[in-house]
Formats: sequence, structure tokens, C-alpha cells
Amino acid sequence: MREDYISYQGKKIWYSVYGEESQQTPLLVVHGGPGFLSIPDVISDFSDDRPVYFYDQLGSGNSEKADSKNDYSLEYFVSELDAMIQGLQLSELILLGLSWGCGLSAAYMLDKKPQFVKALILSAPYLSTPLWEECAMENISNLPETMQKIIIEAEKNQEFGADYEIASEAYYRKYLCRLDPWPDSVMDSFGKLNMDVYLTMWGPSEFSVNGKLKQFDLMPQLHEIPVPVLLTCGDSDEAGVKMVKDFQMAFPQGSMAVIPRSAHLHHIEQPVIYKTIVSEFLKDK
Repeated sequence: MREDYISYQGKKIWYSVYGEESQQTPLLVVHGGPGFLSIPDVISDFSDDRPVYFYDQLGSGNSEKADSKNDYSLEYFVSELDAMIQGLQLSELILLGLSWGCGLSAAYMLDKKPQFVKALILSAPYLSTPLWEECAMENISNLPETMQKIIIEAEKNQEFGADYEIASEAYYRKYLCRLDPWPDSVMDSFGKLNMDVYLTMWGPSEFSVNGKLKQFDLMPQLHEIPVPVLLTCGDSDEAGVKMVKDFQMAFPQGSMAVIPRSAHLHHIEQPVIYKTIVSEFLKDK
């Protein structure tokens, strides 16, 4: 693994690469959040066949923070992704997005219309705030009634105290990651979450959005993305199976895999199944 920084708009943006010597089409991984960081677990294994690049978005992980939280925006992150591709001198690539990283990758495709992106892999995809919030409400309805009441009351009053955190953890254990205990890398990423990015882009609640992504909805435009797209989700993913199926049907070349006994972090929860599905998709690409 090699790591370094690319300077963009006066800020140092961190990246790493595995399997750099390979001649196959590289993967560029776009992490989730907003405000989390790259987790190379499992996905770095694809470097057996091709280069795999990770980068931490502005404010996240090893990258520098913005001067003002208002600098975090969809427009900035799209331009940052473009700058990373140019800075890494990737003449062709495949984008692999995780959660929010799927929305960022798709927004990049729609805005920049790059001819050099050969395919997309969208894992646990967030592509629409309205559909995401619908999923969240349905998922909450499957929690114990006491937990439901706590979350609904907190949402109503916009007050997120200790009881809300307990209820949220119950939600995460069911729909985010079903491993017990959570891997150290996952715990570490939560510990390093940049709340300035998260609150600015998303808001104080996991379940409803009141940040800059409030109106984010790519569903009407997904048909404009012409490349092959693989969508993956867990069978207990907070990115619900029905929603992901709707996304798949919107892409001209969409395919989909539902991974059993897993949730939002299904690539970490079921690594063998995930790698098998993705490797099959990557054949001849």
C-alpha cells in the first residue's frame, strides 16, 4: 500500500492505493458518511487483480478540514472527486461507492458525464433523500415499540438525548451492522466521524435529513447514466431492498444482488459473498 496527498483548493486530500502495479482498470472507492472515512477492509482485496484507490473526502479521516463548515457541499465533493481522478492520472476507472459515496458517485456521473468511467458499483446506495427517509420510517416500525416512540418523539421535538442514542444504537445493530462485536475498523470510523461534515450535509438525525442534502434526489436522472451498474445491499440493510430494486430498474444497465444475513455494511459482514458477486461483475472490465 502506498499513501500520499493531493492538494485541492489549498487543502491536502489523502489517498492510498493497493496493487498499484497492476494493469487492469482501477477501482476508485468513494466512502460513506458524509464525514466518515475510508475503510479498506475487504475492498482492498480486489487489488489482487487491479489497483484499488481510496481517498478521504475533505474533513474526513486523514484529509484536512475545511476552514468553514459551510464549505462542505455536494458541489464541492463532486468537484473534489473530479480533482482526485485528474490528480491520480486515471485515464479509465470503475467507481465503487458506499452509502453516501453512491450518491456522490452518481452525482459526479450526471454532472461531469465522464467518458472514462467504465462502470459503477453502488453498495448500500443512498441516491434519494425522500426514498431514504421512507425506508428509515419503515425500518423504525420494526423496532420494539418503546424504541419507536423514543425516535419519533425526538424527531418531532428535534431533541436528541441519551434515550435517543440508545434507540439509535438498536437501529444500527439491526440495520447498519449485524456483527457482534463490531469490527475495530468500524468502531474506529465512528470514533473519527467529523460531526461538522455530518451535521452540515445531513443533520442531527440518522432518520430524517435537514442539512444540505435535504432536497437530494437523483432518481429522476438515473436513466441518464449509461454505464453498467451493480447495486448491492444486505437483506436487512437500512438501504431497503425495495428501494434498491427501484434504483436498479432506473438504470439502463443496472443489475442487483441482495446479500443474506447482513445489513448496511454487508461487504464487511459477508466478505466472501460480496467479493464473489463483485468479482463476477468486474470480469472483462
